[in-house]
Order: sequence, then structure tokens, then C-alpha cells
Amino acid sequence: MNKILLTLALILSIVVFGQSEDSKSKTMGFFISPNVQIGYNLGNSIKDNQNNDSPYYQQYVAPYLPNDFTYGIGVVGGYHIFRFFALGTGIRYNFIANDQHLLNWIIQPKFYLGKDDWKGFIELEYGKQFNHSNVNNAEHYGLKIGYQDAFSKRLNNEIGVFIYTQNYKLSGATFIGLSFGATIFSNKKYTVYRND
Repeated sequence: MNKILLTLALILSIVVFGQSEDSKSKTMGFFISPNVQIGYNLGNSIKDNQNNDSPYYQQYVAPYLPNDFTYGIGVVGGYHIFRFFALGTGIRYNFIANDQHLLNWIIQPKFYLGKDDWKGFIELEYGKQFNHSNVNNAEHYGLKIGYQDAFSKRLNNEIGVFIYTQNYKLSGATFIGLSFGATIFSNKKYTVYRND
């Protein structure tokens, strides 16, 4: 039994410490990624289908309607598992309307396209509200397409176009907009600046 454990430990150490420089640079390792967003509401079917002057609309519908614009700020931490895939989780604040300040816990799988420091990406997002606001238990689903570029040894910047749906009681919205962010990561050999 001891010989088997010793053999497994030896194989594991060869795999972990015997990587080439090239294989070390394929992933970022652990990362943290703050970002900001601004988006436009593509429309709200309730706004279009209701009599805006009715008492029901004014009392029960209007307080839940989102603004035409939204903005948000968030931070995600995670691990870049494979060259083409990273998984993160974090929190996001979104301002939807005057009484709708939503704090969401989010899960964010991210798929990378490209091999060099300039990488396109496709990012999926699911968020669930955890604070109390004019609305509660809201959730959203999102898609972002963009690219990241190396800025230094441990820093990437990124820009993307997003679309996400925000669903909650009596209303909801679909926002499209721009996202700007940065990623700080643990693997200093990931970018072209690795030898600086």
C-alpha cells in the first residue's frame, strides 16, 4: 500500500512541477474581476398593453416598472479552469428604477475564444436577488460577448456587449448595453508581459 501511495505521489509531483513554460501560461489561475455596466431597456410589454391612466396601473403596475436605462457594478471571483473555460461567482448591484436597487448573487461561466493574449469571450450569467427592495426575489439571465486584452503581467482589461432579462413580480425588462471591466489574476506567466 505504501508503494502505491509513493508512486501516486511521485506521478502527481511530476505532473504538477514538471509543466513546461508554455503549459503554465494557458490559464489565468485564480482571478477577481470588477466591472461596470450601462444598459437600455428594450421595452416592456406591460407599458405597451396597459391603460396608463387607470387606477390599477397607477397603484399596482407603475411602481414596478423599470426605467429606460439601468446601470450596474459588480465583482466576480473565480478560477480559469481550462484554456477555453473559467467559472466565477460574485455580487452585482443594479439600479433599475428609483425604488429598485437590486443586489444579486451571480454565477458566471465564461468561454474564451482565441489562443493569444487577445481573447474573445462569451459569458453567461445567472443572478438572484438577495436584498429587500420595492421588488423581491428577482432574478436575471444574461449573455455577454466581448474581448479582453493584456494590460500587464497580472492584469487584463475587457469590454463587452451584454443583453439580460430582469424578471420580477408584475414586470420585467430586457436590457442591452456595454460592460467595461478588468481582471486581476494569479498566474504571472499568462500574458505577453510574463518576461518583464
